[in-house]
Order: sequence, then C-alpha cells, then structure tokens
Amino acid sequence: MHEFLFGTYPYIALAVLAIGSIARYERDPFTWKSGSSQLLRRKSLIWGSVLFHVGILVIFFGHLGGLLTPIWIFDALGISHGAKQILAVAAGGIAGVMALVGGLMLLARRLLDPRIRKNSSFWDIAILALLMVQLLLGLATIFISLQHLDGHEMTLLMSWAQGIFYFDGAAASYIEHTSIIFKMHIFLGLTIFLIFPFTRLVHMLSAPIRYITPWRKGYQIVRSRKGASK
Repeated sequence: MHEFLFGTYPYIALAVLAIGSIARYERDPFTWKSGSSQLLRRKSLIWGSVLFHVGILVIFFGHLGGLLTPIWIFDALGISHGAKQILAVAAGGIAGVMALVGGLMLLARRLLDPRIRKNSSFWDIAILALLMVQLLLGLATIFISLQHLDGHEMTLLMSWAQGIFYFDGAAASYIEHTSIIFKMHIFLGLTIFLIFPFTRLVHMLSAPIRYITPWRKGYQIVRSRKGASK
C-alpha cells in the first residue's frame, strides 16, 4: 500500500491533472473560470481573498522550489540542511497561517451567507474545505520539523519529490519511515491534484502574471441597472 500511495498514485494524480485540464479546456472552455462571487457580496471577500491567495502563492512556490531544487545546489551555495528547514518552517508557517485565516473567512462566507451559498456548487465548497484540511496538516508538520532541526527529514521529502519526477523506482522508499502527518499531507496534496481539473482551481493555470500586479489592466466594469439604462 505504501508503494502504491507514494510510488504509483503520484503518477495517476499528475496524469489526471494534465490530461483532465487539457480535456476540460478543449471540451468546456466556458467553464474555465474562477466563478467569483465578488458581485454578490464584495465587502466580505476582500480580506479573506487577499490573505488566502497571498498565503497560497507563497506556499506553492515555496514547495515547488524547496522540494524540486536538487540538494547539491543548496550544498554548493553553503546552505545547510538545518538552515533550509528553519527557513521553510518560518516562511511556511507565516504563509500557512495567512492562507488558513483567509480560507476560513472565505469558507464561512460560502456557508453562512444565504445568497452566496445558493450560488455555490458542491465543488466550490468541497475544494475550499479540502484546502483548509491540507493547510492544517501542513501547519501540523511544523511541530514535527521543530523536533528534527538537522534537516534530515527534509532531505528525505526532497529525495521523494525529485525521485517521482526522475522516475526513480525507489522513490516511495525514501519516505517510508517519515511521520504519518507528512504522509497524510502528501496524500491529500496528490488528491487535490487529482480533482483539480474538475474544480474552479483550473483558473490558476490561465491567470497571467499581470493579474496579480498593481499594473493590471482590463478590470471588469460593472454599472448599476439605473446607470446602464442611461
């Protein structure tokens, strides 16, 4: 089971992520959107959305760079495994709390606001709830990491992630003895990849860099019905 979950399941999840996203874009391009509820209730969205998206972006690129950068590069730069782990704990902890607070605000908004709840699909709520669980698991790994500041467990996770991308048949064995919390975090992350093409998360793949910068152009112009009649 361990071999399947961490040696085979990653390829299933990544294959569905790639093929499913392409198929959805080709077959249902008009569903390729974030499904924003901003027009329904803007004031309750701003802080939650900013905290959640900033936190998630930091976490995503932190994981991407931290797990997939070859270990020898850190060694060549003179960055010890312990120092890398402390940096990951500090940055990941701050970003994780930001994303969790923002996400809980958005989830409460989806569940408790009757107007928004009526206009939310099952997957709108389900994917947000799964992301909250994933963030909680990620924050839980911090307490385990603080007990092993030598960075050894971090290198095992890096070896596993890089092993998957290098098609290393022994990749699953690298994390066989790591904490169950890390394994749950990895499994749920892979599951989110698996269902990614069928949720509103697909908008992440088409958001231009300018979208999150102060120089963004092309805002949607919304006028009141009274103004539109003029």
